[in-house]
Amino acid sequence: LFVQKDKMMEEDLQKLPKNAYMVGLDIGTTKISVMIGRKNEYDKLEILGTGRAVSNGVSRGIVANIDKTVESIKEAVEEAKLKSGLEIEDVFIGIAGQHIKSLQHRGEIVRDNIEVEIDKEDIAKLKSNMFKLITIPGEEVIHVIPQEYTVDGEDGIQDPKGMAGVKLEANFHVITAQVGAVRNIIRCVEKAGLKPKDLILEPFASADATLDADELREGVALVDIGGGTTDVAIFLDNIIRHTAVIPFGGNVITKDIKVGLEILEKQAELLKIKFGSAMYTEDQENVMVSIPGLRGRPPKEIAVKTLSEIIGARYKEIVDLVYHQIKTSGYENKLMTGIVLTGGGSQIRNLKQLVAYVTGKETRIGLPNEHLGAESFDKVVSPMYATGVGLVLKGFEYAKQHPDKISMPVKVEDEVEERVDVEMTAEEPSLIDRISGWFTEDANKTN
Repeated sequence: LFVQKDKMMEEDLQKLPKNAYMVGLDIGTTKISVMIGRKNEYDKLEILGTGRAVSNGVSRGIVANIDKTVESIKEAVEEAKLKSGLEIEDVFIGIAGQHIKSLQHRGEIVRDNIEVEIDKEDIAKLKSNMFKLITIPGEEVIHVIPQEYTVDGEDGIQDPKGMAGVKLEANFHVITAQVGAVRNIIRCVEKAGLKPKDLILEPFASADATLDADELREGVALVDIGGGTTDVAIFLDNIIRHTAVIPFGGNVITKDIKVGLEILEKQAELLKIKFGSAMYTEDQENVMVSIPGLRGRPPKEIAVKTLSEIIGARYKEIVDLVYHQIKTSGYENKLMTGIVLTGGGSQIRNLKQLVAYVTGKETRIGLPNEHLGAESFDKVVSPMYATGVGLVLKGFEYAKQHPDKISMPVKVEDEVEERVDVEMTAEEPSLIDRISGWFTEDANKTN
């Protein structure tokens, strides 16, 4: 089965030009990052360029200021273009935030002819029905993930294609988002001169970048600690089973330090990065840090033990909320490979030990090197780049499924070459087409 899957992936990869590259855009609370990548001859990802800018207009994953967000996107894009020498147009965007919700739903269709085998059109019809779910006003379905299928009462089927049956059913994991929040993200990307190709839930992208096949199959909880939120995603049997968004991240810890120690926010951030720890250890006893005073004021002495106690208290709260999500999901005893921590907030010292202590689960830090070529290791060694790497990988997945809908860009200096831009087909609407029904008529102008 795995040999056949690898062969299919290799055949799909050959459909794309060798110079094809994908661009991931991670619009986070603390940073906006752009990542450009391509696949090498071994189907490993090469990172060609990265760009990063401070995210001034985003709060807890939601755009709070359009103009500031657009400027940050442009800054990150320009840096990535300079480093890679490549033009950036189509981007795959990560979406997160407190407004993201998930639910389980079961759908079914009745087929007309049992003599005709179940094909991908039947599965697509069943899946598309989920996008028509009646949700809370102001919310819309953005992701539909099949769990298991049932054919004429026989359940536990992973792939029903080729089977005979009249009644096709499936359990779905449905992700919803606020229409306004999605619209604002799309608007910012377009105002920055980019074309949004697809919206991808950030935990899905991070999972692609950090988790291996054994973890996805045997059961794992991915915990992505960002600047504004902490995302939880549980996988079992290669299927996502549960997702949740916790409205706390690295920013709230910085604010705790600022208030607790009565210092400036930028000083609190530096203290967190350089001396912060999620658990107090004996080697921190009697260690003091001196902070320069402002405008002639005397320097301030900070005990590292006090700093760790402040940080540890908030991280303990976040880990407790994560563990609550794991328990309520019903998969607590099925996570054979434990917990994987990723995101910028996972870099704090002793966090792995704190999570293992609270949950009793094996814990590791997830670096985005699962599918990277060796030459790209030095460029993206930090877990804060997990989402960006995952978005590029998701871009290649999209290209394999829709090879006729990907624009093949050229190098910046290669102005003579003609850009190939294939027309969208009616069967598979573009991202703007897909969300145009959510918004007012001005969204249609972007199509």
